Amino acid sequence: MDYKSLLPQTTGWLAHWQLFVAATAVFNTIQNFTTLKLTRRLYSASPEAVTPLQARTFAIWTLTSATVRFYAAYHINDKIVYDMALFTYLFAFGHFFSETFIFRTAKLNLPVLSPMIVSTSTLFWMMSQYDFYVKS
Repeated sequence: MDYKSLLPQTTGWLAHWQLFVAATAVFNTIQNFTTLKLTRRLYSASPEAVTPLQARTFAIWTLTSATVRFYAAYHINDKIVYDMALFTYLFAFGHFFSETFIFRTAKLNLPVLSPMIVSTSTLFWMMSQYDFYVKS
């Protein structure tokens, strides 16, 4: 089997990035369903706020984002799909920013910086390449 044929068949690297981020989100979804340990590191200022219910809710939110991003990897030229994927990064940034600087349940550490860096860099990447990928 030619595994390259399973990858997005498009020009540029954004679709491959969407696929990679979607795959890592699936890992995050699984860990939220199986343990509270990593999620409590993320919300380290209030680890007691991370309950099994909150972790499962976060898992479903993450899985929803992963699904949109996975779909965007294979439909990167579709305006609606592109816009939906872009919004997932905006929402992720808004969530982690507000939990860190407004609600103060998270500290500015590696577990928080990682999704903030991914969301902001991908937002800028997607906005700067909008006309390249979306031919509407």
